[in-house]
Amino acid sequence: MDQNERRLYLIKALTAEQEQYADIEIPEDEDGQRQLLRALMNVRVAAPVTPEFERVQDEYLRQVNAERGIVTLDMLEPVLPDIYLWQGDITRLACGAIVNAANSGMTGCYRPNHNCIDNCIHTYAGVQLRNYCSELMQKQGYEEPTGQAKITPAFNLPCRWVIHTVGPVVQWKLHREHESLLESCYRSCLALADEYGAGSIAFCCISTGVFMFPNQRAAEIAVEAVSSYKARTGSGIKVVFNVFKDEDLAIYRSLLAQQI
Repeated sequence: MDQNERRLYLIKALTAEQEQYADIEIPEDEDGQRQLLRALMNVRVAAPVTPEFERVQDEYLRQVNAERGIVTLDMLEPVLPDIYLWQGDITRLACGAIVNAANSGMTGCYRPNHNCIDNCIHTYAGVQLRNYCSELMQKQGYEEPTGQAKITPAFNLPCRWVIHTVGPVVQWKLHREHESLLESCYRSCLALADEYGAGSIAFCCISTGVFMFPNQRAAEIAVEAVSSYKARTGSGIKVVFNVFKDEDLAIYRSLLAQQI
């Protein structure tokens, strides 16, 4: 199969198993098909897939991820010893672990083609990630508490692991409890990464955006938490502060420059 054939196979398989989409019209153009496939993967609930589906999906996603461009740490310049700042899509990073800003359900974002990091990670990892997370949560038996973290394989992503953490939601005023919980997210992720021998970890801007944590204070906590963890534990883990917005890039540049 070539990529077009794989994409059509996956679309037809997903529409066949989800009765409400059985009669959906498949676009003729490649971009339309890509969007439809992603949407179908996003709304699919956790359930086993056939070995054939998994094989075709994995071949398709690995080529998609390669075409999007894989970024390795040796392509980045450290701003401090073992500390990097990079602006871009975290799902392109080939490092030990990337951090997912998850929700308390821990099985991903179900909004079709939503541009949140949770959606992107699950999209480019493949349906196995949702299945794996669902099994973890079924065994746990309750929603994931804020400030903790769980680690999963990365499946089709170029990194080795995905560490999922639920950050605090700031609905009105920022309180010390919000700050403590966000700090706990960073500590929990770093501890898991070291426990599993990840060697490097890329942090997104946890709790900013729709979780409404102020960007400046969130970045301050992130830098402080990483610095104190490395000093306290002697960890040599390499840390990437991954940002997407220009605003966050400027904030982290300023904060890290103060550490030099």
